[in-house]
Formats: sequence, structure tokens, C-alpha cells
Amino acid sequence: MSTAKIRLYVEHPLGEGQTVPLDCDQAHYLFGVMRQRTGDALLLFNGQDGEWRATVAQASKRGGELLVEEQTRPQQNPPDLWLLFAPIKKARTDFIVEKAAEMGAARIIPVQTDFTNSERIRQDRLQAHAVAAAEQCGGTFVPDVTDLQKLDRLLGNWPDNRHLMFCDEALAGANEAVRQDGHAGLWAILIGPEGGFSDAERARLHALPFAHPTALGPRILRADTAAVAAMTVWQQRFGDWA
Repeated sequence: MSTAKIRLYVEHPLGEGQTVPLDCDQAHYLFGVMRQRTGDALLLFNGQDGEWRATVAQASKRGGELLVEEQTRPQQNPPDLWLLFAPIKKARTDFIVEKAAEMGAARIIPVQTDFTNSERIRQDRLQAHAVAAAEQCGGTFVPDVTDLQKLDRLLGNWPDNRHLMFCDEALAGANEAVRQDGHAGLWAILIGPEGGFSDAERARLHALPFAHPTALGPRILRADTAAVAAMTVWQQRFGDWA
């Protein structure tokens, strides 16, 4: 039995004896880039059915077919945690999405704030980064990356049962904030843009009953660093790291 060294996300049901067709891009990656051949093994996941070992049944330049053989890992879903962040420079936005997927975000929501530099994103490209991160880190779940949403509209339609960890750079040094707001249940994390939140946004967020202003240590962090730090703090207190 050959060793599986490749993990591939597929949008297809997975089960013993199932066949999985490959599209042109997947065939190019497996057979053109990774030099896979008929009989070679790989690991598949679809975000719902866990991880499965499969072998190449048919291989061609424009397609192919995989045969699913056995489950290697059960489905493991992360806690229902949303990450809201203001898009920044392209590479650093990609970094936030990739790390959020690795660290267990269930949903990733780019938001437009008063000081957000970008007025649009490539949602399909960011979703592809989330898929790639799950493939590389061994995850069986891929978070949904939404299109860009206006923060004020999102807050206006906020679900009653979800807390919001509002990472306020103005509270740098006030480490007690996250410890005092120890509520279990559904959560989201909000990270601001490079220029921080506006006075109006900060005032509104502090007034919202579901928002919990939180400091991330004694220093003001860059937006991409803040996303990783905030998810680490949350996962250790409320998530599946505890």
C-alpha cells in the first residue's frame, strides 16, 4: 500500500467505494505538478465527511477519477467562532485568512470600517486560501469566507445569541478586559483596520450590549498579528484548545 503524501479538498461526497471525478485544475495539479500516476494514494476531505484515503483510478491531462477506499480521520469541526477583520494589504489579508482557517475559525467575514483602505476584495481568491490552509494543516473543515460587508450594517443585524470580542487598540495594557467578560456560548472576534477604529465606531461598539471590549496585551499590534493573538486568547479560554 503506497503512502499518501497529498491532501486534496473536493466538493464531492466521500464514502467507501465512492468515485470522485477530477476537474481540469485538479488533474493538472495532481498529474502535471505532483506527478501522480494510476494507483498512487492521496487523502481527500470535503469539509463534511472527514478525511479519506483514495487512489488514482484514472489519470489524464484534463481530468481523471479517484477511488475512495477508507476513512483515515473522522470529521472534526471547530467551535462556532466568527472572525471579522478589515482587509489590509493583499499579502497580509491572505495571511489573516490562512491563519484563521488553521486556528479554527468557523466563518471569516471581511468588513468595511470607516478607515478600511480596501473597498472590495476577491472573495473567491480568499476562499481558495482557506481551502489551501486546510489542505496543508490537516484540517477536515473549511471555513466560509464571505464577501466584504459594511460593519455598521452587520452590527445592526447582529444575532442576539452571539457575543462579540471587540479588540480595541485604545485599551492596550488593560489585560483584565478579556478575563472579566467570561461568557460561554457563541462568539465572534472583531479586528480593526491599520488606522484603527473611528471615534464613532468605538463609541457605538462600547455601547452595544453584546460587545466586549478587549485588550491584546500592553502593545498595539498590527492587524494581522492582532487576528492571530485574539484567536489564541479566545481558543485558550473558550475554544477547543482549553
